[in-house]
Amino acid sequence: MKRCALFLYLVLSAASAWAAGDDWPQFRGPDGQGHATASGLPVTWSEDENIRWKVPVAGAGWSSPVVFGEQIWLTTSIDAEQSLHAICIDRETGEVLQNVEVFREADLGRIAAKNSHASPTPVVDGRNVFVHFGAHGTACLMTDGQMVWKRKLQYDHRHGPGGSPVVWKDLLIVSCDGPDVQYTVALDKRTGDVRWKADHPGQQAYCTPIVIKVNGVEQLITSGGEAITAYAPKDGRELWRCRHAGHSVVPRPVAGNGLIYFCTGYWTPSLLAVRPDGQGDVTDSLVEFSLRRGVPHNPSPLLVGDRLYMVSDLGVLTCVDAVKGQEVWRQRLSGNFSASPTLADGKIFVINEIGTTFVIAPGDKYQLLATNSLAGQALASPAFCGHAIYLRTDTHLYRIEQTRAAQTGAAVSKRVTGTFVR
Repeated sequence: MKRCALFLYLVLSAASAWAAGDDWPQFRGPDGQGHATASGLPVTWSEDENIRWKVPVAGAGWSSPVVFGEQIWLTTSIDAEQSLHAICIDRETGEVLQNVEVFREADLGRIAAKNSHASPTPVVDGRNVFVHFGAHGTACLMTDGQMVWKRKLQYDHRHGPGGSPVVWKDLLIVSCDGPDVQYTVALDKRTGDVRWKADHPGQQAYCTPIVIKVNGVEQLITSGGEAITAYAPKDGRELWRCRHAGHSVVPRPVAGNGLIYFCTGYWTPSLLAVRPDGQGDVTDSLVEFSLRRGVPHNPSPLLVGDRLYMVSDLGVLTCVDAVKGQEVWRQRLSGNFSASPTLADGKIFVINEIGTTFVIAPGDKYQLLATNSLAGQALASPAFCGHAIYLRTDTHLYRIEQTRAAQTGAAVSKRVTGTFVR
């Protein structure tokens, strides 16, 4: 399909204009699409190598850790007590600073086998922490653990909570897509009051919205069952939509090269690339290309320049020309995958469900740099800050960082050979 000759300025914008820095304030990092500013990260680790600290996390939860300043926040569910918690951990020491019960239910209900009652990732704006547990409730806490407000959004999350909230200016925005009711809602960050609500009938989904800029104008992109929809984030006015045949959409879209790339969910996923500069229904006019081979149900894609990387749930890693829509290479990795890949320190990190992380060099040929294993399950996407990786398993949170001895040895290696890879 012929590409538009007019250059389209489009970048993924952190929802409240995060400055690039040493924080990881939301799902998939500062820009929301898996690009880290971290450097000096270890390439290899194990239970006995390059572990700064390892702390147990009670309960069950697949929310990713978020980092702001010296705090790490995540959520967990104590299923035996029907209790949902927000936990704050000291970034330097691993000490648990806060363990706040946010909601307690009479019955948390059933969930999908790979889900948890604490799967949505918190979002931090520096002063407040916003946590979302799907239909169980949404809340705002201060960073000292004090509760600011709570509210319940009425919908059926069926297989459990999924999509994470995002912050845009003074709004907290959440997609609530159940089998019977589907809508996106913007809450006042200060009070939890509804500022706007936009219905988008379709099917259930578990996706996290993103905010982009198109020719200087911000758009809120929500990927739902049967359609992806763009709204004006200020008031919820619909700008455009692109229809598809999927449901239970999980992967968060990514943006670049004048395109939005999104997955269509179950049962047979496709990846579509659509231009976001249209109006109304753009299904038949602005889709640049679509792919079906190797498209994930759960992990989000990763865009690195004009190359798009995606790992399927069954472990097939594919590199695609993100402009032409052509496959560059594909490689089968071992295991099943739910966590999303991340670009950090010039390398791609992707973790499977049994705690094995593959470190891969981006490029037009597959190059595996290292394979690292930890104990336990791993379905949450890691956070990357400073010189450390914060990785959550089903039992622990790890701070993975080069030990002082490793850093000294690496520096010597660099001086002697000139070929040391950080």
